[in-house]
Amino acid sequence: MPIRSAAVVGAGLAGLACARALAEAGVAVRVFDKGRSPGGRLATRRVEAEGRRLGFDHGAQYLTARGDGFGAVLAAHAVQWPEVADREGAHVGAPGMSALPRALAAGLDVAASRSVIGLSRDNDGWHVAHHAGDLARAPAPESPPERAGPFDAIAVAVPHPQAVPLLPAELSARLASVRVAPCWALLAAFAERLAAPDTLRPASGAIAWAARDSAKPGRSAEAECWVVHAGPDWSRAHLERKPDEVASLLLAELGALTGPLPAVLHGAAHRWRYALVEAPLGAPCLADAAAGIGACGDWCLGSRAEHAWDSGTALAKALLGS
Repeated sequence: MPIRSAAVVGAGLAGLACARALAEAGVAVRVFDKGRSPGGRLATRRVEAEGRRLGFDHGAQYLTARGDGFGAVLAAHAVQWPEVADREGAHVGAPGMSALPRALAAGLDVAASRSVIGLSRDNDGWHVAHHAGDLARAPAPESPPERAGPFDAIAVAVPHPQAVPLLPAELSARLASVRVAPCWALLAAFAERLAAPDTLRPASGAIAWAARDSAKPGRSAEAECWVVHAGPDWSRAHLERKPDEVASLLLAELGALTGPLPAVLHGAAHRWRYALVEAPLGAPCLADAAAGIGACGDWCLGSRAEHAWDSGTALAKALLGS
């Protein structure tokens, strides 16, 4: 039986891909996301420091496409970053990476700041239990959760450990082999330009990637802004440290690469607990089309952003029976 309505849990790239494909097929879609805006790791943080408005792409640094589907997305909603010489066709959102998911979410019914805590199915379809706000950052409210539905189908597009309690046991059991590494990110702004190229990719050490974020197309030149990503081993070893401690450590590591750092205008750290896919599922998505439920994400196929897009598109097709 064709599906007429669907809920998508998660508004990262996989969830947006799934939601758009379903909507284009005529399905009434509602997207739930715990964040304040769509995007997941396609994220831009904006802060005020020393009277300056600063922006940092602290998640995905750039995007590339090998297939036509995601290539069309980048052509329509992103701009090339030619300075990334080792990655042909590197694209970024402008004026920040978060501009791309905002464009992809246009026209969709997105319920932001909604933490989904459970899915249930009865005679009239699927229902979504959710609380307002991000439960990872605040205690669970005492009030009972809200209930949305019914929906003919559910797409779960969140990191695989968060998908496990939402999925039927026969689907969640297949996630046991998936492994994803964390990543600590440093967001730093300096009063003067660092004596370094726009991107650094050390062969060893704590830092896996560092980039002059303010050099990307469409960015403000108000300050020298850098984003540093620690490698998975270092991030695991320091996973539960306080962000202020991590920021100090990574600033020291950056200075060891570039030489003495100028005055720091802003320094903060952000932990991505599920950042780098090390052992993917090995299938485009998980789906029980008969039951009308499935899951998608980069963790299905690999660590590239395009994998998330392809997975979300594949789940939409599976739920549509096409």
